[in-house]
Amino acid sequence: MGQTLIQISETLRDAADKAQLIYAFNGVGKTRLSREFRLLVAPKDTEDEDETGIKVLYYNAFTEDLFYWDNDLDADVNRKLLIRPNGFTNMVLEFLKDQGLDGNIISNFQHFTNDKVTPRFNEEYTTKDENDRVLTVKAYSEITFSVEGGNQESIPNIKISKAEESNFIWCVFYSLLEQVVEQLNNPEPENRSTDKFNDLKYVFIDDPVSSLDDNHLIELAVNLALIIKKSIGLKFIISTHSPLFYNVLYNELGLKAGYILNKLNDGTFDLKEKKGDSNKSFSYHLFLKQTIQEAIDSNAIQKYHFTLLRNLYEKTANFLGYPRWSELLPDDKQTYYNRVIQFTSHSTLSNEVVAEPTEPEKQTVALLLKHLTDNFNYWKEV
Repeated sequence: MGQTLIQISETLRDAADKAQLIYAFNGVGKTRLSREFRLLVAPKDTEDEDETGIKVLYYNAFTEDLFYWDNDLDADVNRKLLIRPNGFTNMVLEFLKDQGLDGNIISNFQHFTNDKVTPRFNEEYTTKDENDRVLTVKAYSEITFSVEGGNQESIPNIKISKAEESNFIWCVFYSLLEQVVEQLNNPEPENRSTDKFNDLKYVFIDDPVSSLDDNHLIELAVNLALIIKKSIGLKFIISTHSPLFYNVLYNELGLKAGYILNKLNDGTFDLKEKKGDSNKSFSYHLFLKQTIQEAIDSNAIQKYHFTLLRNLYEKTANFLGYPRWSELLPDDKQTYYNRVIQFTSHSTLSNEVVAEPTEPEKQTVALLLKHLTDNFNYWKEV
């Protein structure tokens, strides 16, 4: 029997560590954990910043949902990215405007994406709704994007890709976080430009910008680690499904232990501490091997374990220089085993997908894992 996400959130909240780093596969519950943590620290559905201040900043899928597109479907001309108004976003937008952070956001965005694509925040303006009522549109509540050409021409009001949009939203959060840390590092509250963050204690970041290439992802992790190390009084929880992002942060922060979040068969969760340096505390292929072995030992093999097994074969083949992962399969039935893994991990025939693998399929997983570890120099404890 494991724990609920609320119980795990309580453990994270009460920990003395300045930074806690969590790895989990996609779909395990990282986003739900960040949500439960936010509700634990700030229980109200919508914080009243005027009364309570901000207790937790979080970046996750909910953060990205605060941004949405107006594609101007009638004229197909004035496309813009909007920010949903609420107490929190209104406060953040006002802070970004007062601090003049649009330049930081733009430069960060162009650095991680394309220096020809330029975002622009709106100034405050008035407009009318369908009932001819006058509406005031707040500054920094809309963003338009343009492509700047080399011949002084530009293409206005473009719609950026989903990956670029994710990058942009992260750059807004990152620029906010930089300024918040700078404000809170001032030991005299009366000398800060705002008191809205005086009660801030926690920052929860879940998988920032997974669409980045490896070089930019490493740079992002290094920059985030610098902010964490520089901050005074804040506690950080970072969750990710990226082994690279995990390991870079682990090294940069000099952590003694990290965590791996697992979802158990009964719907509960467990947060396992992994000690040692980054290579000892977490190595993706070894974690795959351990996850599959635990499923074999407990007779809890599911369809997704075939995907993990294939992934383990692919990573082992890549490390050893084999052109195809299938060349690591047993010689006598290479074609058969290849088809079994391909079918169970990539089936597109919905009427043939079965939740519970058959006993022969479960035996195949055990056989192929044993074959890989016995024949390709995996270390075994004597």
